[in-house]
Amino acid sequence: MPEGHSVHRIARQFARNFVGRPVSASSPQGRFAAGAAQLDGRTPLRAQAVGKQMFLEFEGDAWLRVHLGLYGAWDFAGEILVDSTIASANGRMGQTNQRGTDLATPDDAPVFDDAGENSLTSIGAPRKTRVHVRMSEQTKGLDEPDGLEAADAEWPPPVVGQVRLRLMTDVTCADLRGPTACVVETPEQIAAVIARLGPDPLVGDPAENEERFVASVRRKNVAIGQLLMDQSIVSGIGNVYRAEMLFRANLDPHTPGKAIPEEIVRGLWRDWVELLRVGVETGQMMTMDGLEGEAWRKAMAHRDDRHWVYHRAGLPCRVCGTEIVLEEMQARKLYWCPNCQR
Repeated sequence: MPEGHSVHRIARQFARNFVGRPVSASSPQGRFAAGAAQLDGRTPLRAQAVGKQMFLEFEGDAWLRVHLGLYGAWDFAGEILVDSTIASANGRMGQTNQRGTDLATPDDAPVFDDAGENSLTSIGAPRKTRVHVRMSEQTKGLDEPDGLEAADAEWPPPVVGQVRLRLMTDVTCADLRGPTACVVETPEQIAAVIARLGPDPLVGDPAENEERFVASVRRKNVAIGQLLMDQSIVSGIGNVYRAEMLFRANLDPHTPGKAIPEEIVRGLWRDWVELLRVGVETGQMMTMDGLEGEAWRKAMAHRDDRHWVYHRAGLPCRVCGTEIVLEEMQARKLYWCPNCQR
């Protein structure tokens, strides 16, 4: 399942390529025909991510809410904006086992910009291509591109697989497959959904978000390893960020939230703020600090070089040499160091 940085990046692609442009909407699969008819001909006004869900506002008080879940995927075609992470992954982004970003030279650090997207040649450079934004390796039955297709690709692109929703402007197409949720809702319904979600560092007032998180964690007699995955406590954190945040805080995953000192809980929140920022800007869940030159290039290209404990079961801790433990917590894999995290 995608973690928060990926959904924010997808929302920004929609903001750049769809907002302000009238769209045609259809449901080639037929399962979303009524919803597509409601959106057809309307203009998107705003794209927003909160945690693992994306909300696309249309004129006329209509909202599209999409939760990709384990199997959801977006395919973009036509004139879109492509960054180095999407290109390196042959258009695939957002899945836990995401391919890395290959940088041209050891000193070629990614370009950081306010929108969080790094184009192949310059910030914001549009190019005609086909990009497959895929949220899980488990998606089946889809034709996958061998690479980024040429500018003279067929337009509109042929429908491939079970497309729940197709949104098209005059130059850009987005196909949605296999989402957990794809619904058209009213502003009141959207507000209710967002109200049930925990704070997201990129949405709302930063100070209020921190206080909400601290208060929620410290009132719970539940393991912090479970709380960080609870989307009503905090939005966007998944397996990778959970493992890495707990290691960075030297915190035992089984510690009840109410037993953790307030300053440590605040430290967790502030670390999430920084890690999410880096994830959105680079497209990678970069959780090791202070990397430069060749070390940075390797970390961007390979998951094994950018995490402290995630996916390192049985390997020595990078700090103390103790074997990294793998266990299950609420049916999800948890990686941690029993020596450093006390």
